[in-house]
Order: sequence, then structure tokens, then C-alpha cells
Amino acid sequence: MKTQSTNRRSFIRSSLLGVAGATSLPFFSIAKEAVNALPSVSAFADDESYWEAIKKQFQFDEGLTYLNHASLGSSPHTVRKATQAYMETLEKFPSKYMWGGWEEEKEMVRSKVAELFSVSPEEIALNHNTSEGMNLIARSFDLQPGDEIILANHEHASGSIPWEFWQETKGVKIVRPELPLIPESKDEVVAVYQQAITSRTKIISICHVVNTNGMILPVKEVSEMAHEKGILVAVDGAQGAGMFKTNLADLGCDFYSASAHKWLFAPKEVGVLYASKSKQHLLKPLMVARGHKNETIRRLETYNTRSLPEVLGLGSAIDFINEVTMERIHNRTYELKSYLREKLEGNDKFRLKAPANDDLSAAIQSVEVVGKKVGEVKQQLYEEFGIDCRPMSKFGLNGLRISMSIYITKSDIDYLVSSLESIAG
Repeated sequence: MKTQSTNRRSFIRSSLLGVAGATSLPFFSIAKEAVNALPSVSAFADDESYWEAIKKQFQFDEGLTYLNHASLGSSPHTVRKATQAYMETLEKFPSKYMWGGWEEEKEMVRSKVAELFSVSPEEIALNHNTSEGMNLIARSFDLQPGDEIILANHEHASGSIPWEFWQETKGVKIVRPELPLIPESKDEVVAVYQQAITSRTKIISICHVVNTNGMILPVKEVSEMAHEKGILVAVDGAQGAGMFKTNLADLGCDFYSASAHKWLFAPKEVGVLYASKSKQHLLKPLMVARGHKNETIRRLETYNTRSLPEVLGLGSAIDFINEVTMERIHNRTYELKSYLREKLEGNDKFRLKAPANDDLSAAIQSVEVVGKKVGEVKQQLYEEFGIDCRPMSKFGLNGLRISMSIYITKSDIDYLVSSLESIAG
């Protein structure tokens, strides 16, 4: 006769098997469903019809035209659905899936991210956002008074404040060279960094794409120049990762910190930190818990407790990108840029305030409505036309920052230009 204890053990064992079977389902079947749900290019008569179908994967408030992806991105339906499935799984057996139950799946996400950026999984840490990564980098170095760090004037606050807090307070000098607002060549930008270097320069911290007017900075060229002088290069990749093809090994920087909730379409509060194999030993965990003595890059993500459904959701977001293909996203990025600029160039009501060269700008453009204050134009765009974008007044821009992700279509750009024409008068 079975005892009450035996019955209880059998119940628990069968329950665990049921949970295990159910929980393997979300990661694999939901990810597969995400891929299968996407439209195929061959099913459409023309390219624009395909992108109209991709747009349907995203859900915005009715009447909203969202041109503010550079502030915060949106996740497609398939990624949201997968992340919710992971959350449901976690809540059914919290301790199992918080601590160890998803280790293999988490490593799969790391591998997917690494493949997207053409580096080794052993060079990728999965953290929360760009700010966390930049803080981790900035606090890791035992710099001395008089040592110098180069931070150009267009750096985002999340890229500059960590250096000011962790290093400048120790007497380290922060050098702030001024970048040209609309350079015509990469050499023009490289020269700014070259002239700022001295014998005391230890680190260059540089944006991949600046937050202000979308200017792409020549990270590869700056890295090559810096390494010849023994200088480390850290990159704020918040606006670069996922906007266009990025091969981090080829880029040559030592560290690259990015948020996955912008151009990677992932759930919020997921980030990526790249540290080259030869330099990652220089980094120290921002916080310590079990695992902080791990000799791999995983020691930089010792949180003990964190929301793993969002991390797995990043894996689903990479699946989404891979199905659309990074090459197609890259090409679409520049197609939208070109289309917008063609609509505005030659019209004296507007001034384009981002570089025209494709080496120097992509999906973020800056547009000034001549004779109008940018804050008022932004407000009018939203209140009268339902268009959201970000106003930028620094550096004399007085420009609307227009950020165009793959859910923006040419008809959306037509609507934007028509609305701007109406405001311009």
C-alpha cells in the first residue's frame, strides 16, 4: 500500500515532468512560431509591400506614427508573445527557472548575440543596458591623477557621467574635443581624436552613433589609431547595435556597450556588453554575488536574481532579426534615410542637419524647420498629426531627431513630410 508520503513524492515527480515538458515548449516552439509568423519576401509583388507586412508585426497606439525609435524601441508581436510565455513558465515554478533551469537557453541567447556581431560567445555578457555597461567599464580602471580620457562633446550623458564619477573625481583629466556637426568625411572626425591624444591618454570613450543628430563616428579608424599608441577604446553602442550590420571584431574596439531595447527589438531592460578576449581581464564586476570569481565573462553578470524572461526574449528578438536578415535591415535603413533626404533636400523651408555620407549617418536624421523653434514643432507634430519624434536643441541643432526603424514605411515618411510642410507654412 502506498503511503501518503509516497503519493506525495509521485505527485511531485509527475508535476516536475509536466513542468519540464511545458517549459521546454516556450523556448523552442514559441521561437519557431515567431519565425514562421513572419512574411516571406517572395510572397509580395514589390519590396514596399513586404515592409508594410513587417510593420504589422508591431502594434502602436491608433493614430500614432512612431519616429522616436532612438529613444526607445518597440518589440514585434512574436517577441512580446515569446517573452510572456517565458514569464508564465517562470511564475509556475519560480525557484527552478530563476536559478539554473534556463542555463542552457541563456547560453543559446549569448551565442545568438555573438553570431549577430561576429564575435565569440566568450566575449559577450548579457546585462541590462548601455548605462550599466559604461559604468562597469569606467569603474574598472585604476587610473592615476593626470591620466587622460578622451570624450568628445557629443557623448550621451550615460557615456560621459560614469567616467566623470568614477575617474574624474580621482584627478583623472577628461578631455572634451569638439566634433564637427556635419562632417564630410571620416578623416575629418578621426583628426579631432588624433589632435586630442597626448602622452597621458589612456582611454578613448566614443559613441558609435551620436544621440544628437545620428552622426556615425569612425570607431574602426579611431581604434586602429589608438591601439598604435597603447590606448584602450570603449564604445557606447546604444544607437549602433542593430541599426546596421556591425562586425565588432572588425570594428576593433576593446569594449562595446549597447541596449537591446532599441534597434535589436528586444524586451526592455536587456543589454549587451562586448569585451574583447584580450582585454576583458581588465574589467571588474559592477556588483558582486555568487559567480564573481568565474574566470569567464559571465563574472560580469552576477545578479543572483534577475528577470530571465526578458533575456530569453532577446533570443527571440535575434531570431526575428535573422529571419528578416540583418542584410535586409541594413539596406532598408539606408533606403529610408535616402528617401527622407530626397523629400526634403532643395526645399528652403527645411535644413538637414545630419551628414549626407552613408559612412557618417544612417537611420537617425535631424531636420530643422526654418524659422520655427524645435520644441514647438515637436509638440505641434504630435498634437495635430500624431507623429512622435524627439526635439534636439543642443549644438545649435534646433532640429527634430527623426529615427526610422523597419516598421516605418515610405508612406509614413510621405506623411511626415506633408505634416512638416503644413507646419512650415
